[in-house]
Amino acid sequence: MLTETEGKTAVKLARKAIESFLSERKLPDPHDLDFEFSTVFGEMRGVFVTLTEKGLLRGCIGHPFPDSTLKEAIMDSAISAAIRDPRFPPVEEKELDDMIVEVTILTPPERINAPPKEFPNFIKIGRHGLIVKQGYCQGLLLPQVAPENNMDSIEFLGHTCLKAGLSPDAWLTGAEVHCFEGQIFKEKESRGEILEEKYH
Repeated sequence: MLTETEGKTAVKLARKAIESFLSERKLPDPHDLDFEFSTVFGEMRGVFVTLTEKGLLRGCIGHPFPDSTLKEAIMDSAISAAIRDPRFPPVEEKELDDMIVEVTILTPPERINAPPKEFPNFIKIGRHGLIVKQGYCQGLLLPQVAPENNMDSIEFLGHTCLKAGLSPDAWLTGAEVHCFEGQIFKEKESRGEILEEKYH
């Protein structure tokens, strides 16, 4: 788990990466940043960066698996959420004053090894995020999605299947289901106080 200070650094780094990329088309130089990086930022971690504007999703992309250092994964995910989310046009610099930046640090995903009809019993709403995989299809929903949309575990499974481009009952018919936990840090308002969000 990250400390409160580390969580604040994660969100500041995500915002700085977006600002630097939109204004100068390059990543920020870590030596120019006015915050310290603890050893956790050198660890391999999965992470997602979510951008919202006036209460609406504006971009959300990340590294589901721990394939990069936390520092690299945050910067890459932040820029991807801003300009590479295919659901939205690229973020423009003028939008940053209204943008809320949120960073979710993931635990490594673990496959649920149980008969499919028992999967809902293993999912704690607000604590677990889900990855559903079948063939070339894969979908991921973060832990905060279920409580924010009043989903129970069966609905959460169904929506994760839909995100993967599968039928909502694919989890019952052979799709792999993995769950993970996420630690969420979020700006209260644009460039404002950064708090840890807890849903459970």
